[in-house]
Amino acid sequence: MAIISVALPIPKRQLFDYLYEGAALPVGVRVRVSFGPRKLIGVVWGVSEKLDWDISKLKSIEMVIDDTPIFNPTLIKLCNWLAQYYKHPIGDVVQTAIPVALRKGESSLAKPMQYLTLSDVGHSADINSLSRAPKQRSLVASLRNQDIIKSKAKADFGAAAIKSLVEKDLIVPIEKASSTASTWQQDLIIQDKPMANVEQAIAISCIESKLDQYGCFLLDGITGSGKTEVYLQAIEQVLKQGKQVLILVPEIGLTPQTVHRFKYRFGIDVGILHSGLNNNERLQVWQQSANAQLGIIIGTRSAIFTPMLKPGLLIVDEEHDSSYKQQDGLRYHARDLAVIRAREENIPLVLGSATPALETLNNALAGKYHHLKLNERAGNASLATQHVFDIRQQPLQFGVALGMLERMGQHLQQGSQVMLFINRRGYAPALVCHQCGFVEHCKRCEKPFTVHKQLFKLQCHHCGSAKSIPKSCQQCQSNELTSMGVGTEQLEQGLADYFPQYSSIRIDSDSARGKNKLDNMLNSINNNEHQILIGTQILSKGHHFPNVTLVLILDVDGALFSADYRAAEHLAQLITQLAGRAGRAEKPGEMWLQTHDPGHPLLQDLINNGYAHFAQYALLERQHAHLPPYTFQALFKAQALSARDAFDFLQQIAQLFSAASGVDCVGPIPALMEKRQGQYRMQLLLQSPQRSSLQKAIGQQIKQIETLKLGNKIRWSLDIDPQDFS
Repeated sequence: MAIISVALPIPKRQLFDYLYEGAALPVGVRVRVSFGPRKLIGVVWGVSEKLDWDISKLKSIEMVIDDTPIFNPTLIKLCNWLAQYYKHPIGDVVQTAIPVALRKGESSLAKPMQYLTLSDVGHSADINSLSRAPKQRSLVASLRNQDIIKSKAKADFGAAAIKSLVEKDLIVPIEKASSTASTWQQDLIIQDKPMANVEQAIAISCIESKLDQYGCFLLDGITGSGKTEVYLQAIEQVLKQGKQVLILVPEIGLTPQTVHRFKYRFGIDVGILHSGLNNNERLQVWQQSANAQLGIIIGTRSAIFTPMLKPGLLIVDEEHDSSYKQQDGLRYHARDLAVIRAREENIPLVLGSATPALETLNNALAGKYHHLKLNERAGNASLATQHVFDIRQQPLQFGVALGMLERMGQHLQQGSQVMLFINRRGYAPALVCHQCGFVEHCKRCEKPFTVHKQLFKLQCHHCGSAKSIPKSCQQCQSNELTSMGVGTEQLEQGLADYFPQYSSIRIDSDSARGKNKLDNMLNSINNNEHQILIGTQILSKGHHFPNVTLVLILDVDGALFSADYRAAEHLAQLITQLAGRAGRAEKPGEMWLQTHDPGHPLLQDLINNGYAHFAQYALLERQHAHLPPYTFQALFKAQALSARDAFDFLQQIAQLFSAASGVDCVGPIPALMEKRQGQYRMQLLLQSPQRSSLQKAIGQQIKQIETLKLGNKIRWSLDIDPQDFS
């Protein structure tokens, strides 16, 4: 009888022992076990040599699900590192690292592939009879050459075309056994590539020199400098060696255009992993990557856990983006995990950004990373000129100054596109009674409701609660209710009325909701179907809009006076990224910032000296203030129905760390947003100039913290290297 240690999806920082009749199971296979009244699926994580209790009290493993481990040695090491560094239960870490389908007990073996093939009728049919349905005609023509994987046909020709052809009995779906043999190398066809400029060539050769060993490169290139081309040419060498490439992107919206570019260059299928896929689609890509059936895998944050049989290169695009940091559960940072994984796999890692995070930049300046710079825009494109527009004492129409409306008109008349950025979705951020001043607010969060006029509702953007827009004030019953402030909806409506001859499009998380919706919107923009682009941060993330010549940021003032010390860095990155959306082709571009504080040092520094100059001074400021990256932080968060309970719990934690050497405590203090979803939120910040001191102190106290009685009355969490203090 072997004693097997199993990692279970339980919020306990420990493994659980079970008996198994037979030879010891290998680490990484899934098993079904009984845990109290429940049946759970866990992963074998070791063999116990001795027990602290009677062996007769142990339960037996009920079922072994896998014949071979679903975790390779590298992923096992990564999970152990994550549990140790982020002080997180190993069972939760393991669950995070595998697809949802595998958590539910699905087979890890590849399922038969769904293909489409021509029926007997389809082989003999006249293809010209489908002339009025071009997608159906193209699909039939393609199937006359070879059968096509159904998911690929769906992506290329659309579900409607497939459905119509099946109903006409021209095509039929069939199943074929999934081959584990790698075929993408035979399909690899390298398209003609542009000549790299001097800076690009240096970057490419530096990366290629480390293709067989670990090395971390910061590709620090201004917007439009051709960072993607550097990726492509470095990837070419990796693929020719028969190795795989994993690329992380911050947003789902970036994957379609990135995938298209990579498919076109190399002629092979690209695996895609993001939250827009269903569980089976994610599992299929996971399996194909593990069997080296895919040469390129592109995904968002969680794709960092994708197994690769033949790893060759890791790339983190837009590495500064805050979406790489998980904000609940296992609060890992995908960029930092990529560094650990690249070292374990002994492969190079490329971190690309026009506005590197200060932590990454500091590592590059300290010599830990190779610093590669691209200071010239690719092709004939020039950098957009940047300007501040003083809106003090200026009349505004739906948030836009009249001078800016005139400037927009000039660009539109020249056949160009203009982009307006406002980080506020909805129609307006508040609904106010004109008679008594009462503001409709969410009682659970004590924040104003956002007005969504198109849906005729008020919604809280913090907890999601919503209600219909009232016809009268609930306090004084007046009918004079007015919206205050401007959101993307109001801006879209106002500009449509002001420029009726031009088409406008709004891109935010409301309008872009739904499968392929954002991809279709971006395609329509690049086809010049819309001249006025309105959006939130979705628009700032690396998109290529060659016809945009004017970018206008409506309100930058909010971030200038934030209590979050990272706000200045995030604003500088946002402004620089948005400036990069203008003038990306032959047409020169310009960006304007509307502000009530045109002389603010941050704005002036950015406009006159650029992000690199700002970053140097920001690092110096952080050093003097003893803030990251020169110190290391951990944040305890607590929330409860009673503010006193949350405060007292964190106060007890603070006392545990009072004697810790080299660790300072700040708090407990209220979170920047003190109440959310009906719960009061408190924070306790731990800080140390030595990462090891902080890790040691938390490691010594974490079990003691879990025994605190108040912990049963509240929800609490620990965030190592926190990014969000809201």
